[in-house]
Amino acid sequence: MNDKEVLESHPFEPFTPPDARLLMLGTAPPPRARWSMEFYYPNLQNDMWRIFGLAFFGQRDYFLEAGRFSPERIAAFLEERGIALSDTGRRFVRHKGNASDKFLEIVEPVDLRALLARMPSCCVLATTGELAAETIAKITDSTAPRTCEFADFSFAGRELRHYRMPSSSRAYPRPLADKAADYAAMFRSERLL
Repeated sequence: MNDKEVLESHPFEPFTPPDARLLMLGTAPPPRARWSMEFYYPNLQNDMWRIFGLAFFGQRDYFLEAGRFSPERIAAFLEERGIALSDTGRRFVRHKGNASDKFLEIVEPVDLRALLARMPSCCVLATTGELAAETIAKITDSTAPRTCEFADFSFAGRELRHYRMPSSSRAYPRPLADKAADYAAMFRSERLL
């Protein structure tokens, strides 16, 4: 960390519906100047909520209202479906001032054990990119799966399944429809879709 770099704390509390069965984990949000809302995946250029819109409703803009993502609509949907959100970095450094995994250093990872304790029915983790997948593998002393694959392991007194999903960033070179199909396949296999 140099003099211009700042150690940041994650700005959002984990979103943990008590009946959640699936926990999705990214790395860290973009800098605040890129936010369109105060909730996970806040950047309008990030396709996560378009992926969800396509996968669940066949509409890429399902979660958009007046040109912005609707955190209320997203949270209500996630609670209804039993999907929790967090990031793998609780404290982190941006080496290039953005949210690119290549230039993000996770200094303090999420306390996964405490997070899972809040959700007794959660048995599936889905990481959204390479750094998130590697961070979870390190925390759980398991092996990170390849993209669009999963690995089963034991952690914190329960059997878990870890899916590594494609990044929702537009920098990840894969068409939106293909990413949505990958996520839909995972949601179907876990009976969430």
